[in-house]
Amino acid sequence: MLWWSEWLVRPVVADIRQAFLDSNWLSGKLIVLVLIVASVGAWSVMYSKWRDLRRAKRASEAFWAAFRRETHPLALFLRNKKFVDSPLYAVYEAGCVAIGVEIGEAELRDLGSDTMGTGRRRPLLTPLQIEVIRRVTERTVADQALLLESGMGWLMIAVSASPMLGLLGTVWGVLDAFGAMAHRGAANLSAVAPGISGALLTTVVGLLVALPSSVGYNVLAGHIRTLAVQMDNFSQEFVAEVQRAFCRE
Repeated sequence: MLWWSEWLVRPVVADIRQAFLDSNWLSGKLIVLVLIVASVGAWSVMYSKWRDLRRAKRASEAFWAAFRRETHPLALFLRNKKFVDSPLYAVYEAGCVAIGVEIGEAELRDLGSDTMGTGRRRPLLTPLQIEVIRRVTERTVADQALLLESGMGWLMIAVSASPMLGLLGTVWGVLDAFGAMAHRGAANLSAVAPGISGALLTTVVGLLVALPSSVGYNVLAGHIRTLAVQMDNFSQEFVAEVQRAFCRE
């Protein structure tokens, strides 16, 4: 163990332990236990969401690079090349399925055949069909954004509710401490200090839960916002490529 733990960590841990023992059960110990559970939940959400977003970012970068290397907007879909962790690919797949519905399954299979582009008539889409495809991709962008944001509500609850719960425990504990002092008729500081120390512990724990949760929420929200913008940009690029490849003159 590092040398500074002897004069820094151990005294702090001892003070926190003593404050926890001095606090009342309902206004102190119970609230601290609830906040600890909330902290574990918040850290679990932050870790799992960070892992999922990192995987989605890498898959999206790989997919977008592969899409831009192709000369036909449906090439990856027709070759059944999947990027399952990418929300951009989910938008792309939904758009390709919509194209298949509009032009027909037979025409879609012909697009993937080796004879396509050697004199065969390419399928064409009307402006109305293009608009249908655009709406499908936009709806999929919204659905994927909601999936990316799943679990963030619980993290926001930890950010906003933890300090309030800690403050509730502190006010309640101080009220109990002064009530007990008045009941005993003792006005000295030594009689009320342990109770106040235990009451203040809930605010400390509440802030220790809220501060990292707040930082994690803002970092994760920034990554989600980036992916959402990328999905929107890709949706527009994909529809433009579809217009170039299928739109009637």
